[in-house]
Amino acid sequence: MTGVTRFGQLRNDWVYDKTEHLDPSQFGNFTHLLTSHPKLYDSYGFETIAIQTGYAGVNIDFKAQLYSLTGVAPERQKILVKGGQLKDDTVISTLGLKENQTLMMIGTVGELPKAPVQPVRFVEDMSEGEVAQALSIPAGLNNLGNTCYMNATLQCLKAIPELKVALDQYNAGMGQLDPRKSLVTSMKGLFNQLNESGEGVPPFVFLQFLRQANPRFAEQDPQSGGFRQQDAEEFWNEMLTTLDQILKKDGDDATVIEKYMSGRMTTTWKCEEAPEEQPTVRHEVFRKLDCHIDKSVNYLSQGIKKGLEETIEKHSESLGRNADYQSTSRIERLPEYLTVTFNRFFWKASESIDAKIVKSVKFPLDFDVSEFCTPELLEKMRPARQHLREIEDKQALERKLAKNKQSVGNSGSTDNKDIEMAEPADASSSSAPFELHPDLKADVGCNPTGVYELIGIVTHIGRTANSGHYMAWVRKERGVGGPDPAGKGIPETQHWWYKFDDDNVSMVTDEDILKLCGGGDWHTAYVALYRAKKL
Repeated sequence: MTGVTRFGQLRNDWVYDKTEHLDPSQFGNFTHLLTSHPKLYDSYGFETIAIQTGYAGVNIDFKAQLYSLTGVAPERQKILVKGGQLKDDTVISTLGLKENQTLMMIGTVGELPKAPVQPVRFVEDMSEGEVAQALSIPAGLNNLGNTCYMNATLQCLKAIPELKVALDQYNAGMGQLDPRKSLVTSMKGLFNQLNESGEGVPPFVFLQFLRQANPRFAEQDPQSGGFRQQDAEEFWNEMLTTLDQILKKDGDDATVIEKYMSGRMTTTWKCEEAPEEQPTVRHEVFRKLDCHIDKSVNYLSQGIKKGLEETIEKHSESLGRNADYQSTSRIERLPEYLTVTFNRFFWKASESIDAKIVKSVKFPLDFDVSEFCTPELLEKMRPARQHLREIEDKQALERKLAKNKQSVGNSGSTDNKDIEMAEPADASSSSAPFELHPDLKADVGCNPTGVYELIGIVTHIGRTANSGHYMAWVRKERGVGGPDPAGKGIPETQHWWYKFDDDNVSMVTDEDILKLCGGGDWHTAYVALYRAKKL
């Protein structure tokens, strides 16, 4: 053996000396061996600790000696003998140990992991309230009686940081003669409350000024006596108009709404019956794109195209009568935040209601609107679009590489063929420098690529615009707020979303968002908010 520790007893204390190159026959009266495993003694390759025959000490003293030899503190030692674990006050001589009997010590050097202050709980075992607290889920808005249309819209608008900055800079105060100014001030305060609160916030003050500034939102139902449900799109449009009017600064030509949420459209009317007649061209500002829905529309882009290309009847000066004109609209300026409205409601005269079209219309999480732009804008955006494409290709490759490595790690396979093929391409890929067009560089709040990502949706469930229920779905930004849900049974998703059902807030995945396309009695996308992808 390479080394044996020999024990003797002196004044009821253990003493020991280390001897080297001892043969088992030299053990003398050391007849009992203590090892971490019985086979270690037979191997002759490990240090062996011997117990002196007839030792009368107690187990706690013996543990102290083992600590000096092994570094395992007494409180972390477990001495096992046939029949069970030795207690600290056990007298070893009473155990009736036989010759060559092996004991086992279990223990670790260093401090043991401490038990958590609170028991570990998994997400799937928590209530919705406990999940909200653990994940730092933002606060919702209390429903004050058919105010879900307002709550859902405000949660989506709150996702625009530039709007929050503009509101923080507005200092008109309450009690203005113009109730719209008090409305904007109360909106500022409400957003601050939502950021600071961990529970549902009642929007009493905001609602009061809203009904003062816009009496139609104060309509009451003569049968129930309560306030009527309102159309979320109408409220969205009204708020953008109010914000644009009130937040305008002296000496500043553009408000936050004009800069970041308004685009420009050029529309051309051409008479099909009079080719010699000069086309009529008009330039106008827009704050939203409409998705027209009929039997032929299955995708968002198809519905928008229907709204931008249509045939209308109007008076022709050259023909001296009404004639059909082909109207074609194209975008010449894209805002950083693009609002898209699904035209799901139509007036049903027989029932005097705004009936709902429940047809499924699929929408993308990433939306390229370049096909709706003028050729001039497309040419200006070309370098930025190419640069964005290179960035996204690189990011896609990195995600694929990470997924492959994770898959290999989980399977235990050593076949890294796919990974080895991907790594050289990733290492050599680099985005070529590009120069943003001067017009786009100078245009603060524009989208220089024409590519958007979805960050918010207002949905509706029900059969009419003035009934049913509205909710908001807002994308959680990476690194903002609490941690993303993780653990056993948690689905994979590229983005997590906050689902705002008034003051009840939970988290859902990309897959859940894509299910809001309609086609049944579940929540259906009504107003979508897209944001320009960052370069």
